Amino acid sequence: MAVDAMLNAAPTAETKKAAKARKRKPATISPAVRAAKRRADLASWLTLGAVMAFFAVPLLSMFIFSIRQPLSGTWTLRAWKALVGMDDGSGATVDLSPLWEGLAASLVMCVMTVALMLVLLIPTMVAVRIHAPHLSKTVEFLCLLPLTIPAIALVVGLGPIYRWLAIYVTGVSPVWLSLAYVVLVLPYSYRALDAEMASLRVGTLVEAATSLGANYVTTMLRVVVPNLKASIALASFISIAVVLGEFTIAQLLARRNLQTGLFIVSQSDSMVATAMSLVAMGFVMILLIALGLMTSRTKKALS
Repeated sequence: MAVDAMLNAAPTAETKKAAKARKRKPATISPAVRAAKRRADLASWLTLGAVMAFFAVPLLSMFIFSIRQPLSGTWTLRAWKALVGMDDGSGATVDLSPLWEGLAASLVMCVMTVALMLVLLIPTMVAVRIHAPHLSKTVEFLCLLPLTIPAIALVVGLGPIYRWLAIYVTGVSPVWLSLAYVVLVLPYSYRALDAEMASLRVGTLVEAATSLGANYVTTMLRVVVPNLKASIALASFISIAVVLGEFTIAQLLARRNLQTGLFIVSQSDSMVATAMSLVAMGFVMILLIALGLMTSRTKKALS
């Protein structure tokens, strides 16, 4: 009984002070561990610097090309003024209508591609995980298949389809290239969505929502989609980057997008085309940086 009383007795003030001192005492790190950490940090910074130089040198070269005349070597902002519609006083004009038409079409195709991709992938992947898990490998194979098919081969198959659509259904509007672009972005979007679905156990969420009386649409919009915000943003940003950079399919199908517009303008003024290419790449880089920030915030929130 005395032993039990001693064990159950409240800790004294001295015991509390000793416990606080032990908590405040920092953990000692051996010199070897500290040196290894410094070497790892140095290697990380060197790798980051090499990657930044790898991307910065071509971008800097493009910027210099856009402000320096190739023949005379004079420095001028004519190309950048032409992009914003300013007259530099030289009297030289560049027809930028193909560029703006292609940019407008590409922005519309970005929206259509992202919407079609999400409407196609999310319900399909959820249905496969719940009702037919044995088909998951088949769906994964079909979604990753476009990675193995060159764009030139896709055009051979898509050409007759788009010819028929142009005559009888859609016309020659370039925005319907988004149907082909959905196929191109499937591998990247599938990987982004599949990784988060596996970690969140979407099947359990859907079953819980269904048991509480939610219908299919409510389950998708109020249970599945809010839990997939990070992966949806990742898939959307990657899809936008792919659509803005696609050239082969649009060129071979004689449709106008951003890259074909840049190609047309570059034939008359390469400096303006280079300046617009820098703007487009800057926009994509901003998207990727925003994606990285969103992903890091999501991981911190989950942890």
